[in-house]
Amino acid sequence: MYSYALLECGCHYLIQEKENEALQLIKVAVESDLCMYVIKYGETAEYEWRKKTDSIHEILELLSDQKVAEWESVYNDNQDAYYEEDEE
Repeated sequence: MYSYALLECGCHYLIQEKENEALQLIKVAVESDLCMYVIKYGETAEYEWRKKTDSIHEILELLSDQKVAEWESVYNDNQDAYYEEDEE
């Protein structure tokens, strides 16, 4: 078991929060003494505070800046397509 305390602020990670759950891409946006403000990316971005002691089943990967840029281009294209459909 891992915890949020192992994650670094400003970095993107692929994690599995609980065993047998889907993978999540997260970014640690802010770190306080006891907590982390985390952005979870799905269909929309979700923002939440997590205790540093909260468990993470597995930290699969710390994404490089290049991989984050590749992901952002795909993610942003999908977000644009979603909003364009709503406008019609």
